[in-house]
Amino acid sequence: MPVWLTRLWSGATGRFGLLVVAVIAVTALVSLFWTPFDPQNSDIASRWAVPGWPHLLGTDDTGRDILSLLMAGARTTVFVSIGAGIVATIVGIALAALGALTARWLRETVAVLVDILIAFPVLLIAMMISSVWGGSLWVVIWAVGIGFGVNIARVTRPELRRVQQSDFVLAARASGLTTTQNLTRHLLPNVAPVFIVQLSWSMAVAVLAEAGLSYLGFGASVVDPSWGLLLADLQRYIGVHPLSVIWPGLAITITVLALNLLGDGLREATDPTLRHRAAETHTPAVVA
Repeated sequence: MPVWLTRLWSGATGRFGLLVVAVIAVTALVSLFWTPFDPQNSDIASRWAVPGWPHLLGTDDTGRDILSLLMAGARTTVFVSIGAGIVATIVGIALAALGALTARWLRETVAVLVDILIAFPVLLIAMMISSVWGGSLWVVIWAVGIGFGVNIARVTRPELRRVQQSDFVLAARASGLTTTQNLTRHLLPNVAPVFIVQLSWSMAVAVLAEAGLSYLGFGASVVDPSWGLLLADLQRYIGVHPLSVIWPGLAITITVLALNLLGDGLREATDPTLRHRAAETHTPAVVA
């Protein structure tokens, strides 16, 4: 087992985040082949069934099994979070590299561009794109990916500049390594802890954005399983069937919390400076 994974598992936050994310990923994979009931199959005779057997979480107003809907919705959540994470990674690394390793005029131009783009909230960008191209999961992926890619670039760029002035990077450059080789071999591995935390946040925001936009009608289409769509359908009956609304809201909340905690755990497991700081804090002073 890798050392960083051992450190991640030893922390309570990292263990919780890793377990929840793993359960959601496995659930999404299993739902491709099996769910207790067909998520889109309506059974009026079973509408508003209370949690129990065979509907473990009950049914909605059309008799659809809520557990099956949640399992199918996990596919959408995993798809959107991974897609947004990939887009954010590409955009963030590209902008951070351009803003830290290029000529001064280009660095300043990128810095100004990042400051302008970061002023626009991710959800607002997604809604503007949806109004032109129509609501879809791809709109959410691109909007969140670009929006948080800018955030990643803003946080990572000064770290790249700092590491670039390190002695080992200067020695590597003197030995003949190109800027690209230095970036991949020395710079990115040293800013990885900061990058990982920002990436986990972008994936958490992607889950929230997909749920929120689907709730508002700008995200997933009605034929796609989505926790946000399920929440929008059930919230109309919150006064008479409040328990049914809890399940999709709880799924969204736990997923976002797990992604954030997983990011914090990964940062603690991969950042050597944090471990040294913790060791110094817990080392008792020697009394002469």
